[in-house]
Amino acid sequence: MRIGATYTAAPMQVHLSPQPPNETSAELLCVGLFAGEELPDWLADVPGAGDVRSGFKKLTMLRPERPSRVLVVGLGAEEEFDTERARVAASFGIRQASAYGAATLAWAVPGGGASAAAGLTSGSIMSAYSFDRFKTSTDDDDGDEHEGQPDDGVTDLRLHGLEGDELATAEEIVPVARISAAGANRARDLQNLPANVCDPAYLADRAREIAASSPLLEAEVLEPARMEELGMGGLLSVGAGSAKDPLLIALRYSGDPGGETLGIVGKAVSFDTGGISLKPAGTMYEMKMDMSGGAAALEATAAIAELELPINLLTVVPTVENMPDGAATRPGDVITQFNGMTVEVNNTDAEGRLILADALTWCAREGADRIVDLATLTGAVVVALGSTHAAVISNDDDWAGQVADAGSIVGELTWRLPLHQEYRDLMNGTIADLTNSAPKRKAGTITAAEFLQEFVEDTTWAHIDIAGTAWDVGRAYVGRGPSGFGVRLLVELARKLADSRADE
Repeated sequence: MRIGATYTAAPMQVHLSPQPPNETSAELLCVGLFAGEELPDWLADVPGAGDVRSGFKKLTMLRPERPSRVLVVGLGAEEEFDTERARVAASFGIRQASAYGAATLAWAVPGGGASAAAGLTSGSIMSAYSFDRFKTSTDDDDGDEHEGQPDDGVTDLRLHGLEGDELATAEEIVPVARISAAGANRARDLQNLPANVCDPAYLADRAREIAASSPLLEAEVLEPARMEELGMGGLLSVGAGSAKDPLLIALRYSGDPGGETLGIVGKAVSFDTGGISLKPAGTMYEMKMDMSGGAAALEATAAIAELELPINLLTVVPTVENMPDGAATRPGDVITQFNGMTVEVNNTDAEGRLILADALTWCAREGADRIVDLATLTGAVVVALGSTHAAVISNDDDWAGQVADAGSIVGELTWRLPLHQEYRDLMNGTIADLTNSAPKRKAGTITAAEFLQEFVEDTTWAHIDIAGTAWDVGRAYVGRGPSGFGVRLLVELARKLADSRADE
């Protein structure tokens, strides 16, 4: 395997099985148990059945004659069970399967519901993720989960107990859950790659690879000479201190001729030193993941194309390395963005908004009818919302609601923050139209969004600040490493838009 190859693990296959759970041939069967619920008859007399507890996250291993291993997973109160709890429960199945070296895993779908089946699917696939391509030995018994979950051993997931309408719905949504979770894992791969591998040129190659996977996709990459012609001062200024060229990557997906176009913009700073406004050294290594928005945008597009959703996409990824050298932009320099506005660069570590500004304007002018952007943009959002919610800020109430609804379905939660003229006034420049960093430390996430709003050309737009949710979330099915946040949200958003278009 070549160093830096894109996601190489075989995708987990998911089967909706008509067999009763106790007839499965899987090496491990998981049975969920709600509070107050009795074990199924075929497990009631198995030795150890009296030890079973139904509290959420309580686990009991039973050993009937067939199947030989049954993990009873406590689900807590049935009224509190949702797709997120299904995703969490799925992680316990993957951990136990990994411990036994099991390649096949089955679930008796709790309640026989399609949404639970989808949650088990995405939770299992994301829990099985691991990243070990730079290790000369893959034997790792130290339990360190920083780079993902242990051992990607399960290749076959079987879901039992779906019937009738729930089975029909599961046949529709489980493939979506499988493909979008695999896309999230590919994004996690990109996040995990070091910056000496995953640089702007690498991301451009990944975009071309995605484009080659579907006849409905085409890729375009704008290089510095073209940016100079267009006047993309944001991208050029941030990249001025690096030996690696800044690029503007675009993917066009044509799934609905004559229909509206959804614009997806993802920030991809392949490494962010802060430029001359240098970051502290202690956690700078994490800044290889300052391209998380771009990774999500690329891999969501790949998933949408694989699903062949009837929608048009224009995915734009501005990518650059932010480095300090003799050619780097200095604090106090004035640049001109693609839309002609001038900006005082008072903090070279507030670089993400400068490259997004050019990308947003280009996306709007290239025909996007509505835009959503994702970016690890501000540390302030971590203070405000932690790692539970990403911030969403929008110029349209309905669009903000659609983004939030898509996120809630897949467990990628958002919380809306406001726009207001007083916040906008904080971004006024002294000798230029705007500053990229407000002089007062007020509402940092909102003022960054106010800056971006100046570049969307009156297009319906939502901005998602994922700085708190892109890594170290700590949820059971993503661990402490990269989360791939945004891929599943974008796929669900595109799916809902395609469905609404079909209903017109």
